Amino acid sequence: MLTRRAALGMSLAAFWASARAAPSLAPKPLVFSHRGASALRPEHTLAAYAKAMTDGADYIEPDLVPTKDGVLIARHESNIAGTTDVADRPEFAQRRRSMTIDGKKETGWFTTDFTLAELKTLRAKERLPEIRAHNTRYDGHFDVPTFEEVIDFVAAESAARGKVFGLIPEIKNSTHFHQLGFDPEAIFLRTLAAHEYTRQAPLEVQSFETGNLQTLGDKLRAINPQARVMLLMGGRDETPPDLLAAGQKTTFGDLMTPHGLKEVRRYADVIGPSNIDIIPRDANGAWGEPSTLIEDAHRAGLLVHSYTARPENYFLPLQLRNDQGPSARNPEGMIGEVKRYLDLGLDGFFTDDPALGRRAIDTAG
Repeated sequence: MLTRRAALGMSLAAFWASARAAPSLAPKPLVFSHRGASALRPEHTLAAYAKAMTDGADYIEPDLVPTKDGVLIARHESNIAGTTDVADRPEFAQRRRSMTIDGKKETGWFTTDFTLAELKTLRAKERLPEIRAHNTRYDGHFDVPTFEEVIDFVAAESAARGKVFGLIPEIKNSTHFHQLGFDPEAIFLRTLAAHEYTRQAPLEVQSFETGNLQTLGDKLRAINPQARVMLLMGGRDETPPDLLAAGQKTTFGDLMTPHGLKEVRRYADVIGPSNIDIIPRDANGAWGEPSTLIEDAHRAGLLVHSYTARPENYFLPLQLRNDQGPSARNPEGMIGEVKRYLDLGLDGFFTDDPALGRRAIDTAG
C-alpha cells in the first residue's frame, strides 16, 4: 500500500489508480441519509428527511431518545440545547442542569425532563451554524418529530414516489436511559410492530452498545423478517457503554480485530465504523494507509456501513480539501472521499448530503 508521503506526492487520479480495489458484499452500495440531508436542512426534521429522499437516499436515519412520558423522538442526543430553541424559552429556564451520560458530564436541557407536549412547543435549529450558516434560515420552521411521525412520513413519501425507503434507526444511550427507568428497546419494538410500513420495509437497527443488540435480533426479525442489526463502532480506545457500565474493558478496537469481528458476527449483521477507522488520518488530517477493517469484516461475514461523509472542507481528509476555507462546500472532495472507500469494498455509508453520495456511487469505476 502507498505511504501517506507517497500519496501526497502524486495526483489524486494516480492515487486512485494505485489502490487495490476490493469487492463489496452488497449488490450495490447503499446511501444512508445521516439525520436526513443534514448538510442542507436542520438535522432530524421532516424537511431534512424529505430532502434526503428527494436526493437519492436509500435509507433514512432517525436517532431515537425518549421523552419524560416515554415517547421516542428523533434527536441525536438527549441534550437538546444545540438543536432546538429551548435556551430561548424562559418557561423552561429552570430545567437547565448537568447530567452524566455514558461517563461524560453534559450541561443543558434533556428530553427526559420534558413531556412530548412540552417538546412539541419547541422549534428545531441548525446544530452547526458556524459551518452551515445557510441552514440557519430554517431555524424555527420545524418541530421535533416523534419516531411514529417519521415512520408515517417515510411511508407517505414512499407511496407518493413509488420507491421503498429503508429506515436505519439508532437507539441512543441505552444503558443511560435504562438507568433512568426507561426501556427504549421495548418502546421501539412496539412502535415497529404497530406500523405496516416498518413490518415490511428494509430495516437496519444500530447501537453503540452490544447488550441491547444481542437481545433485539430475534425480536426484530419476528416483526420484520428482513431486519438487520448493526454495531456502531466508537473510538478504538473507547469501551462500549454497556460494557463500561459492567466494569468490562473490551474496547471497540478489540472488536475490530479479526477475532473480535467473529464475536460481533454472533449477534450483528453489520458494523458501522467511522471513516477514520477505514483510512486513518494524522494530526493534520491527512490520510495514511488504509486499514484492513473492511476486508477483515467481510471475512467474518459482516457488512460495513461507515460514517460520515460530509461535503465541507472541515470534515474532509487533507488531500481532498480545496483552498476555499474550512466551512466551504467541496462536493468533488466528498465524492472523491467516498469513491476511495468504495474502492476498498465499502458496502454503504452515512452522508449528510445524499445527492453527492448518490453521485459517488453512480460514477464509481
